[in-house]
Amino acid sequence: MTLTAELYFSFRSPYSYLSVGRYRAMAEEYDLDIALRPVWPLAIREPDFFERNHPNWLAYTLRDMMRVAQFHGIAFGAPRPDPIVQDAATRKIAAEQPYIRHVTRMGQAAARRGKCLVFAHEAGQLIWGGQENWHEGDHLAGALTRAGLDAAEIDREVAAEEDTLDAEIAANQDALEASGHWGVPTLVFEGEPFFGQDRIEMARWRMEQQGLAKR
Repeated sequence: MTLTAELYFSFRSPYSYLSVGRYRAMAEEYDLDIALRPVWPLAIREPDFFERNHPNWLAYTLRDMMRVAQFHGIAFGAPRPDPIVQDAATRKIAAEQPYIRHVTRMGQAAARRGKCLVFAHEAGQLIWGGQENWHEGDHLAGALTRAGLDAAEIDREVAAEEDTLDAEIAANQDALEASGHWGVPTLVFEGEPFFGQDRIEMARWRMEQQGLAKR
């Protein structure tokens, strides 16, 4: 019996990126369908978060994400450009956010077709894996193609349905919070949320209790 789960994901979250390839591998190895649901990053939902958090937060987070990547052998580097337009000195978030809105809408269009898990991993490798100017040229189109999607079709849909896609993305956040958490990455299996890139093995353990089997 195929098990199902939802993975809530942000294209700006380094920990989302550090988890998505491992969840993709799990879905490919096991009889498991993981529906990835993109949400807006914290910088969009709470723009003042980065101005009011603890002074040690940024330095620790940078150190931790680097060692997680090294531990798991995941290519990782600072995005160029950052999906969020932000003043590096003041941490203030800009009002206009063209990069994150575009790629997240792409993700939601992919989610409509059940292919956002693979697209998120492919796009994440561009954003966090060292691809300069990942938002330009045919980089994202390539990620869509590798996910088995028609890039031109997705581009047309994103351009024509911004408001509808945004409403669906907001609904994903509502569903995440209804599950019992609010942050990403969070995998929800049978109503139980597993938050963080360090809960993947625990989520699999829970699924094994419910009969998770290899393909």
